[in-house]
Amino acid sequence: LVLNPWDVILCISGTIISCENAIVVVVIFYTPAFRAPMFLLIGSLATADLLAGLGLILHFAFVYFIPSEAVSLVTVGLLVTSFTASVSSLLTITIDRYLSLYNALTYYSERTVTRTYIMLILTWGASICYGLLPIMGWNCLKEPSTCSIVKPLTKNHLIILSVSFFMVFAVMLQLYVQICKIVCRHAHQIAVQRHFLASSHYVTTRKGIATLAVILGTFASCWLPFAIYCLLGDSSSPALYTYVTLLPATYNSMINPVIYAFRNQEIQKVLWTVCCGCFSSAMPFRSRSPSDV
Repeated sequence: LVLNPWDVILCISGTIISCENAIVVVVIFYTPAFRAPMFLLIGSLATADLLAGLGLILHFAFVYFIPSEAVSLVTVGLLVTSFTASVSSLLTITIDRYLSLYNALTYYSERTVTRTYIMLILTWGASICYGLLPIMGWNCLKEPSTCSIVKPLTKNHLIILSVSFFMVFAVMLQLYVQICKIVCRHAHQIAVQRHFLASSHYVTTRKGIATLAVILGTFASCWLPFAIYCLLGDSSSPALYTYVTLLPATYNSMINPVIYAFRNQEIQKVLWTVCCGCFSSAMPFRSRSPSDV
């Protein structure tokens, strides 16, 4: 096969994604203090993105070195599972952030831990089911006319994935609007109680809103073009459009560690400790709040 530059770019992206998220997974796995619900959810997101990066690398390797229909089904299934789990993990993190603010008094309880495990089971269960569909026979290898812009996925399969994405995005948007209202209300109450100036309240509120805008804006800008094109395109659409919209979607897995892991102060402490060469598996950290809003 003639080497496609777009495939090379996707493979390079997969390598960067794998390295970034492998660091997050290792840090969370080998630090006993990181067993709080928020770190479990961040670990789930990092694991999903790590698998997505590995899937991009394997897809490139198998397409150009071991071309096979069976192998292509496995690699596409892995990519569907990992990207679905990544998007779903972002939703669970959003739900966790909302509940930590809405039910602040009862957030630190056994029920929160149980709820977190239930969300993780549902996230990965649904993602694996989506990924197994091509392998179980729902593919377009025998009927090319039913192919979507991502072969060998069928048009109907990709429509289901796209509609599911829009549902997740709508829920996240609604939750972040509610989070924004709660943050503004809390900032106003603190300002009144402590007799802060109105400018201080404004600065705090603006910072919180800006953070939420970056989180949601990054997610939307990365995934919306591909999700929309999945609904509009078909097997006859130019492959260039698929690459142009798919590449930003992969960048979301590259940006996630920066937004959700590397910004966390406790994870930063562990990373700095590792860089200094004095890593200890029993770091004296206590996780008392969810990841930064």
